[in-house]
Amino acid sequence: MSATLPILYSFRRCPYAMRARLALAYSGIRTELREVALKNKPPELLALSPKATVPVLHLPDGIVLEESLDIMHWALGQQDPAHWLRLADPALIAQNDGEFKYFLDRYKYADRYPDYPLAYYRQQGSKFLAILNGRLQQHAQLSGADFSLTDAAILPFVRQFAAVDPHWFQHSGYTAVQQWLDNFLASEHFNTIMRKYPDWTAASEPQLFP
Repeated sequence: MSATLPILYSFRRCPYAMRARLALAYSGIRTELREVALKNKPPELLALSPKATVPVLHLPDGIVLEESLDIMHWALGQQDPAHWLRLADPALIAQNDGEFKYFLDRYKYADRYPDYPLAYYRQQGSKFLAILNGRLQQHAQLSGADFSLTDAAILPFVRQFAAVDPHWFQHSGYTAVQQWLDNFLASEHFNTIMRKYPDWTAASEPQLFP
């Protein structure tokens, strides 16, 4: 099976892996999914990608894609029925992956970054939420009325930010972001990508996704 299907090394809760799975599922690309135990990474993953971070997509022709956005663009290049790529906002995605992710990590693991209190990291990360909220007050999705690559690339990270302190998030005043996230969490997109898979080993039976 792995000789004919792309193989996706993934971790269910990783936001980078989540957005890769979103694009693959939306594009209708069947893969063999290998759920990685991060504390016991399989040698097959290490051989493909020495940095050993997920997601990694191993294509049947031998090409290895090691970055989530590369996987998303590859998947959408195969099939993009709702024009996710055409509606993409690379600058906003870059801001998410850069400054917002920087403060998200420190907000989520504030005890590892004692230079500033948790509230500081939350305040800095919230500046990005304010930008998103302004957009979402104008239309249903970040790039207009329709869901796109921009939403798929950013939502998993906003989900993580919201989960650090759900009470704060619900009372933050970012009501448009809250509704956008709630809609995503109730969607078939989210249900599809968050199905649980057993940790993969070389002895495992192949698991198909989606």
